[in-house]
Amino acid sequence: MDSCTAGCYAVIFTSVRDAAEGDGYAEAADHMVELARQQPGFLGVESARGADGFGITVSYWESEEAIRAWKQHAEHAATREQGRARWYTTCTTRVARVERAYGWQRP
Repeated sequence: MDSCTAGCYAVIFTSVRDAAEGDGYAEAADHMVELARQQPGFLGVESARGADGFGITVSYWESEEAIRAWKQHAEHAATREQGRARWYTTCTTRVARVERAYGWQRP
């Protein structure tokens, strides 16, 4: 679970996969999450993918500066280009500021 509260930023990445299992995608995605966790300003991530290939990953950050630094990280940039070339038919990134955050958990 993430630790995003009001005032943090959400990077919303949606995509449609166009590749077979075992093509290195899962390993690369896991590695990107581990690498993101090491970045200053990273707060958390949530991700899901449907059977139709549509996926959404939301990463949470303390600031826009932290988001820019992650976007410019050399290994992240190389993996992003690999994704466009090999794994996705389409992808979109949106950056939003979180105005409110609340939740519920079953006791």
